Amino acid sequence: MGIVLSSWLRGSGAQQSATVANPVPNPVPGSNPDLLPHFLVEPEDVYIVKNKPVLLVCKALPATQIFFKCNGEWVRQVDHVIERSTDETSGLPAMEVRINVSRQQVEKVFGLEEYWCQCVAWSSSGTTKSQKAYIRIAYLRKNFEQEPLAKEVSLEQGIVLPCRPPEGIPPAEVEWLRNEDLVDPSLDPNVYITREHSLVVRQARLADTANYTCVAKNIVARRRSASAAVIVYVDGSWSPWSKWSACGLDCTHWRSRECSDPAPRNGGEECHGADLDTRNCTSDLCVHTASGPEDVALYVGLIAVAVCLLLLLLVLILVYCRKKEGLDSDVADSSILTSGFQPVSIKPSKADNPHLLTIQPDLSTTTTTYQGSLCPRQDGPSPKFQLTNGHLLSPLGGGRHTLHHSSPTSEAEDFVSRLSTQNYFRSLPRGTSNMAYGTFNFLGGRLMIPNTGISLLIPPDAIPRGKIYEIYLTLHRPEDVRLPLAGCQTLLSPIVSCGPPGVLLTRPVILAMDHCGEPSPESWSLRLKKQSCEGSWEDVLHLGEEAPSHLYYCQLEAGACYIFTEQLGRFALVGEALSVAAAKRLKVLLFAPVACTSLEYNIRVYCLHDTHDALKEVVQLEKQLGGQLIQEPRVLHFKDSYHNLRLSIHDVPSSLWKSKLLVSYQEIPFYHIWNGTQQYLHCTFTLERVSPSTSDLACKVWVWQVEGDGQSFNISFNITKDTRFAELLALESEGGVPALVGPSAFKIPFLIRQKIITSLDPPCSRGADWRTLAQKLHLDSHLSFFASKPSPTAMILNLWEARHFPNGNLSQLAAAVAGLGQPDAGLFTVSEAEC
Repeated sequence: MGIVLSSWLRGSGAQQSATVANPVPNPVPGSNPDLLPHFLVEPEDVYIVKNKPVLLVCKALPATQIFFKCNGEWVRQVDHVIERSTDETSGLPAMEVRINVSRQQVEKVFGLEEYWCQCVAWSSSGTTKSQKAYIRIAYLRKNFEQEPLAKEVSLEQGIVLPCRPPEGIPPAEVEWLRNEDLVDPSLDPNVYITREHSLVVRQARLADTANYTCVAKNIVARRRSASAAVIVYVDGSWSPWSKWSACGLDCTHWRSRECSDPAPRNGGEECHGADLDTRNCTSDLCVHTASGPEDVALYVGLIAVAVCLLLLLLVLILVYCRKKEGLDSDVADSSILTSGFQPVSIKPSKADNPHLLTIQPDLSTTTTTYQGSLCPRQDGPSPKFQLTNGHLLSPLGGGRHTLHHSSPTSEAEDFVSRLSTQNYFRSLPRGTSNMAYGTFNFLGGRLMIPNTGISLLIPPDAIPRGKIYEIYLTLHRPEDVRLPLAGCQTLLSPIVSCGPPGVLLTRPVILAMDHCGEPSPESWSLRLKKQSCEGSWEDVLHLGEEAPSHLYYCQLEAGACYIFTEQLGRFALVGEALSVAAAKRLKVLLFAPVACTSLEYNIRVYCLHDTHDALKEVVQLEKQLGGQLIQEPRVLHFKDSYHNLRLSIHDVPSSLWKSKLLVSYQEIPFYHIWNGTQQYLHCTFTLERVSPSTSDLACKVWVWQVEGDGQSFNISFNITKDTRFAELLALESEGGVPALVGPSAFKIPFLIRQKIITSLDPPCSRGADWRTLAQKLHLDSHLSFFASKPSPTAMILNLWEARHFPNGNLSQLAAAVAGLGQPDAGLFTVSEAEC
């Protein structure tokens, strides 16, 4: 063995690592054979800063040989600096060894394993291994994950300035500056810094008006966020009223007050109201008769003014009445269709108003009026507008609507442009591919945005009889709607609007949309958020803590959620991670050009939410770019571990292709993915053909989260003619047209539905009622919610319709009903007389 070691030591200068498994030296004369080496100095964890190599040191006693082993491979002898000595106390041989580790050595190690080194020491008695020392490349990225934003707060209000520092190794330390002075919570009990690095001011003071900067630093660099201006303002308040003045010659007296208790500061609101108050005197000093000529003239003047004001009021009333009559004569009559939506005859109206159309009225019904606002506010009266059975409603003076004609190609654009005139609808998308709308009455219907998994089911009798609503369904891009997320919260679903808000519904509608969470009570806290008319977002439902009396309820499934709501509006499903086991499903897709006309060839790797709407957006984008799918999509579970997503390409044949990637891998920051509000997250790998004739490509693409899930793609295809994966993402229509009205929108025929409801709603001692039906359909966790509604069976059937349209199997539902002891044929057949 000694000869083997000697040859290894002599030849180690010409090779990268030792090939001998255990280079044990010969025993040293005079050493104690009963003593194993023990380490006086062991290598410790260290960071490489920029390009400076790091020094690792080992010292052991007794020791005849010490060698470093890094990531399982022996370090060459020539890379060791060795110092031998003898311990003065024991006389045993001691040895100290040092090596340098460079940045290039660490970067060569690829994958999930970190770079480590340890010492192995030998004595005549055997070997001992030191602890492992991990060598990491230190860095601090430039961009903050979240920067503080400017705020205006009132006096004594709390202030929270969030800050998520740039990603770095080692993790950055955070401190705050107020007007460039360090904020020290130990000196000011009114402020503290949270574990998430947010600066909190418990009660705002005027002295807290300043520019605040978040500073992140580690051993590599020091970064400053953009400064956030915080203004603490004071709203003005009135001082007490002064005493009443003495009564004047005009029989009045007055009192005053000032906006000085406190006075407005830093842009605070001025006081509302008058600063001077006058009244008629009630003292005996002002009770006298008009005995002089001055008094007679005064009273005559007052009477003349009163008469003029009265005449002016009469004139204004007459003008208003005439205008009202003229406006009423131009308003189109509309009828309520009580037996479905039939074609209406439209003919031009009077010649003096060529744009106005009238509808032949149904004299058996009357026009209904919806009283209320599209978006109710408490600071003003509700406007009143007329709802007709036409497709398009245009606002006129006084809040009425008339029916205008438009070609089918311009209906959607006109509908969007009209909604966008309202403040609440200014964020609606200007296109129509992510929007559906229709006109509905008490028979109900369905809206769908094709290829997104988003739909709105309007059950029968959800709209009151005698009313007609024009309802829309919209998918928003996350960057178009500001959805504030706090802490570990993440967006799990698309942001969807259905409206108009404020309409009266007598039954819950069901909004269906996808989500990308892997829900479990131990890992997630899920909340349904709804945006108010003023723009703020509120938690309207905490899943798992629903109460039957709530206006909202949710059926959560593996990839979709079904929301019962009696109030239309803008919704989103948000999750808050309770542990690092919380994961989001990401869909990984690889695209490349259909035609390659240059030597360069780009492979685009997308990492997006595993939802239909996200997939649709990327497919449409790639169609515009001329891209094609080159591998079957895979699902990756992305955990809340603060680790980034890494992407790399390998095994590119160097004789045919050249990779232009200058580093081992690319990264997508954790927060860019976890936040969930950024679309089209992807990395591009650029390859260059050695020859224009090269058409075959074979390589591997790896996508993985550090210390988490990963996927590997084996690419092997001809870039000029291989289209085998193109059909995987062909977008198909979901159930036909985006809007279905009346009975055609439902799988269950209306009369059969009524029979089931009548049969199963009443409680049955044998259990053949709606409760057993819910159990058979695996909906028994929602019994309390169903029981709180006038017809529990209707709620169950509505949910079945929302989950199974358009491919629901009625025979399975019939079998479930038949299993309750109800006559199958009696419920699922309709006589000719009933039709």
